Amino acid sequence: MGFSGILRRYPMILTTLAVGLVVLVLLLLGQGVAAQWVGSVFASFAAIIRGVGMVRDIFHGRWGVDILAITAIISTIVVGEYIAALIVVLMLASGSALEDYATGRALAELSDLLKRAPQRAHRENAQGALEDIGVADVHPGDILVVRPSEVVPVDGRLLSESGVFDESAITGESLPAEHAAQDALLSGSVNGESAVRMEATAAAEDSQYSRIVALVQEAAESKAPVVRLADRYAIPFTAVAIALGIIAWLVSGIPVRFAEVLVVATPCPLLIAAPVAFLGGMSRAAKNGIIVKNGGTLETLARVKTVVFDKTGTLTRGRPTLEAVRLAATQAIETEDRLLALAASAEQYSSHVLAASVVESALSKNLTLLQPRNASEHATDGVAATVDDRAVVLGKRTFVAQVCGPIEDTALSSGQLAIYVGVDGKFAGTLIFRDPLRTNAVATLDELRQLGVRKSMMLTGDAQATADHIAQLAGLTDVRAGCRPDDKVNIVKALAERPIMMVGDGVNDAPVLAAAEVGVAMGAKGSTAASESADVVVMVDDLGKSATAVRIGQETVTIAVQSIWIGIGLSVGLMVVAGFGLIPAVAGALIQELVDLATILNALRALKGTPGKSLPDQPKQA
Repeated sequence: MGFSGILRRYPMILTTLAVGLVVLVLLLLGQGVAAQWVGSVFASFAAIIRGVGMVRDIFHGRWGVDILAITAIISTIVVGEYIAALIVVLMLASGSALEDYATGRALAELSDLLKRAPQRAHRENAQGALEDIGVADVHPGDILVVRPSEVVPVDGRLLSESGVFDESAITGESLPAEHAAQDALLSGSVNGESAVRMEATAAAEDSQYSRIVALVQEAAESKAPVVRLADRYAIPFTAVAIALGIIAWLVSGIPVRFAEVLVVATPCPLLIAAPVAFLGGMSRAAKNGIIVKNGGTLETLARVKTVVFDKTGTLTRGRPTLEAVRLAATQAIETEDRLLALAASAEQYSSHVLAASVVESALSKNLTLLQPRNASEHATDGVAATVDDRAVVLGKRTFVAQVCGPIEDTALSSGQLAIYVGVDGKFAGTLIFRDPLRTNAVATLDELRQLGVRKSMMLTGDAQATADHIAQLAGLTDVRAGCRPDDKVNIVKALAERPIMMVGDGVNDAPVLAAAEVGVAMGAKGSTAASESADVVVMVDDLGKSATAVRIGQETVTIAVQSIWIGIGLSVGLMVVAGFGLIPAVAGALIQELVDLATILNALRALKGTPGKSLPDQPKQA
């Protein structure tokens, strides 16, 4: 940054230095009175500017610590300590530059994500030649080549036999990920040492990395609750400082003692330490694959007392495996494969997590899927569509019964779940699935309890028997089954132990995520609606990150408050010493800079912390 850039960004710093230079020259020329006038007038001007901002804040209901800074400047001018007044002005002005530096450090992870956003792609044309295009020009179905060490431009599937990718920017996992042909590739991951071919499955704006960038930009632009946090301490700190200054003045009979006390009580620790800590916490979360949308969420996470989990795709892996196809006695469909093919065809455009399992089950049997018409999704209930000129409905028993008439409940063993299918107004059969519990679910619940969460419960739209089975495996005793989206919202609103953190992943979870104090979306494979409604988005498919988010929130708030208290403690100690006349005003102003530095360095500790317990999550048989 050039001189003109510095002048534009920090005009008060350079102006104060220029005035200080003029004062120094006047003193060297023996013009002490003129030097005092120049220094005092400029410091008074700076105090007026600061005072205007203080009055504006007061009208907005924010009683901050600017009154302390202004009083320090005015008192030093009144007692003739104009050089100390200039140092205080310089210290307050340089606080912005110091905050920018610390903020840059704290936002490093968020900034790195933005800088690494893919810009170009290499697309194969009809002749097999490569053409460089902008990432925005990539369309689903395009064949792309990703060269060694390049960023995967869009979501896709691997066409090469194998590949190794660094997915740490997305998932937080430091170890390289090995993929085989047909495996899904995430945009934003970095290719290894060999060029690979891939097929784009999404446009740039719909790809994983674009979603991360959008969330990161939202997080970077948000404001941490620093005003509220700092103001809790501002008024009592200001009162104590002024009281100590008055006592020192009255006891000693020396007016300059009042100024000397207030000089070492400048408010930079309250103004800078908290925002640096919150930005550091958000950056640390991003490094762990957790996007926290605003600083206020970190403060709420630190106080969470109740955690509510969705079942499918959250406590369970959300990829149920097909165990059986049972045809109905109506003989509406002749074979099991035909029933599965019709169901999978209807589910192709559904956003429900079970839909993907139905489609994958059909494809694994090499069944041909047909294009559905008039497809409509009924949140949490099921799907209706026309497939091969046949009216297909599938989903919950009550939903299918509305079209096909009364249907007997299918007998299920523990842990199984059923998808009922109707064809042309007749009940045609049932698809039996089993969705295993995540292996780190129990460890996650244990960790949340250790972090002070008093109550954990599960809400699900599934049948009571299935819900009870998963709850028993997870160690949950409070289970609500058969819930519709509005039921979930009402249950969450009625809970007494607050704040509440809701963890979910599907489109039907969006309302309840918004209703909770903190909504956590398992965004790695969840819906866009859930991610937009949530306050926290977990970009990696790891339930344990919900506990990591709570831990980061707690540690961030602890460091922010600790940094404030370090500043207050050092300032109070210096005020007491200054009250005895042992710290001249000029020396006190310089010493206070060291207090600022100590509090900011401590606040930057929020960038670090104990690594999250991200336990491997492999299928667990129920």
